[in-house]
Amino acid sequence: MIEIHGLHKAFGSLDVLRGIDLEIAAGAVVCVIGPSGSGKSTLLRCVNLLEQPTTGRVLIGGTEVTDPECDIDAVRRRIGMVFQQFNLFPHLSALDNVAIAQRKVLRRPRREAGRIARENLDRVGLGDKAAAYPAQLSGGQQQRVAIARALAMGPEVMLFDEPTSALDPELVGDVLGVMRGLAMDGMTMLVVTHEMSFAREVADQVVFMDEGVIVEQGPPAQVIGDPSHERTRAFLARVLNPATAT
Repeated sequence: MIEIHGLHKAFGSLDVLRGIDLEIAAGAVVCVIGPSGSGKSTLLRCVNLLEQPTTGRVLIGGTEVTDPECDIDAVRRRIGMVFQQFNLFPHLSALDNVAIAQRKVLRRPRREAGRIARENLDRVGLGDKAAAYPAQLSGGQQQRVAIARALAMGPEVMLFDEPTSALDPELVGDVLGVMRGLAMDGMTMLVVTHEMSFAREVADQVVFMDEGVIVEQGPPAQVIGDPSHERTRAFLARVLNPATAT
């Protein structure tokens, strides 16, 4: 479903991605872990061309999005993205936040967009909050509205950029629960996360990045449970045992 070949991304003289090769099968969940500044979020943003790769190729479902002739807007409609921040419209209800892109981008009639919005709010456990405004919702509920908004567009792929990093710890579980449900439903997912328990439990593959390269990748039991690279071991020691890491 996602193919990345020889991906480089530079900002001026700073090389953020230095030759990424990665393939993600349809229905697979791939979690990307690594220290801050390793290029994880930039990788995600290059997949749907929110950042233009310097060199390399990205294909979604066989369509090369890095081809200058590609209709990127059409491809983006196949890709849902959830950011660290929720980016909800504060003046719109949860229902209207989920419906508005359907109406503006997909040109769905108001009634159909509303029905699909309600279905997806139900899907993320917020059917009873349809009339609530963002300020009336917790951070976890706002993030679940953002997920519902992405799902309502009918994506084939979901990209998550540290979706729980802005949440209080007690709110993380509900968002991860929704993501677990999507994985069980067979959604193709590329997830940048620092939630190691989620990666261990849900991911088919874990990718460890550092300094713009993929250092190690494989099943969670291998990468998290028995990493082969010292850089991976050092990172996991800091993340899993912060009190004892030096």
